[in-house]
Order: sequence, then structure tokens, then C-alpha cells
Amino acid sequence: MFFVDINSVVRKIWGKSDTVLFIFAGASAEFALNKAVDWLYFTGRLPSDPLGRLLSTVDYSRKIVFSQLNEAHDAIDMMSHIHQAVEDNRGSSIPEWAYRDVLFMLIHYSIASYELLEKRLDEEEKEEVYNVFYRVGKRMKLKDLPSSYSKWLPERQSHLQRNLECSEYTFDLFKQYKKHLGAVRFKLLIEGQKLVVPGRVKKLLRFRNPSWLVPVVPIYKISRHMKIDQHVKNILLPSAYKGKVNDVVVATF
Repeated sequence: MFFVDINSVVRKIWGKSDTVLFIFAGASAEFALNKAVDWLYFTGRLPSDPLGRLLSTVDYSRKIVFSQLNEAHDAIDMMSHIHQAVEDNRGSSIPEWAYRDVLFMLIHYSIASYELLEKRLDEEEKEEVYNVFYRVGKRMKLKDLPSSYSKWLPERQSHLQRNLECSEYTFDLFKQYKKHLGAVRFKLLIEGQKLVVPGRVKKLLRFRNPSWLVPVVPIYKISRHMKIDQHVKNILLPSAYKGKVNDVVVATF
């Protein structure tokens, strides 16, 4: 028995590397604004390798989506164990709302990225996406999770208003993104973020202009049918991260 049904739209979302890239892009923007991001500075791993740290979160999500039920539970329990170790070393607890924020990011960017590159999801499919991450949260023993996608929507908006701010960590993380990506790829990251982040994130990051990638997306979709999209992705990703992105994508059957 798999944690996620083999015919689920969630497997379609997480089974394509370009969708995963946009999930990563959106999360990297919102993550930098989170009021609890200082927790990842405590270990030193985030500022030293911010892209790798975020990709590890994506990798755990992929493992959960494509694993047998018991293996998915093991992956979730390992995440909890890692965070518990950080809490023990720091001598205080990560706020539970911070865990929910990461979960909420994965829900939002899964839907937003798929809708950008594929098609609009109906309410049943969105509920399916929400249910997968709801079960992840329940396994992590998170409290006060909304019971459905429709109930999650206002809670998501509330989290965006309460838990995000532009801080010194925000500026430092974007500086690190630029350092690790290079100026050209960093500019592409920003333009990609504009396509999937919610309005609150755009406002805090001062994304005033529409992304100039808007007219490029339909062309990119055509490139996938022509089998040249891999060349595009090879250009976009630094060599150090190409394998990591490909590793988080597995067959959807």
C-alpha cells in the first residue's frame, strides 16, 4: 500500500522536474520571509548551502509521495527526529506554527506550480493535494490542522499575514541565493518566483512588476512536446544541483 495512490494527481505534480523546480522557487522566496527562519541559521546549514537545504526538504516530500505507507511514515518520523535534535541542541522548541507554515508552503506551491505548467486543478484534486500533506502533518503530531482544503484556505491567509516579515535573514538568504546561482540564474529565480508566490509574499519582497517569464511559459510548454525542455533545465541549473533535482523525480507509475 502506497502513502499516495498511484493514480493521484499528487504523483503527477511531484513526478515532473520542472514542476518541482517551481515548487522549490516559490518555497525559497516564502521561506526567506518566515519569522522562524533563524532556526535554520542556528545549525549553519542554511546560509552555507541554501539551495541544497531547500532541495533536501523537497527530497523528503518526494520520498513521502512515492513511497509505500511504512516507508513514508519512516521518512516523516526521520524529519521529526532531525528537528527534535536541533531543538535539543538549542534548548528550546521550534514553534508549531513554523511546522505548519512549511506544510502550507508545500500545499500551495504544489497546486500553483502544476496549474502554471499543466492545467487548472478542480476542487476535488485540490482536496487530494491537501489531504496528502494533512496526513503528513498528522503523522508529525501537528495540532489544529484544518480538516479540509476549503477550511485551509482562510488559515493559509492568516499564516501569511502573521508569520512573514522582511528581516535581515531575508536579505542574507537572497544574497546567498545569488552567490550560489550566479547573477543570471538568480534573476531567473526571481522571475520564476513572481509566477507562483501569493500576493503577500510579492508585497514583502517588493515584486512590483509582472514576471517577464509570463509569455515564455507557453513556449516552454511547447518545448516539452519537442523534447528540448531538458536542455533548458540544464541551462537553468548549476551543475552542482542538476543531479539533486533529477534525483527527486521518479516514475509516476
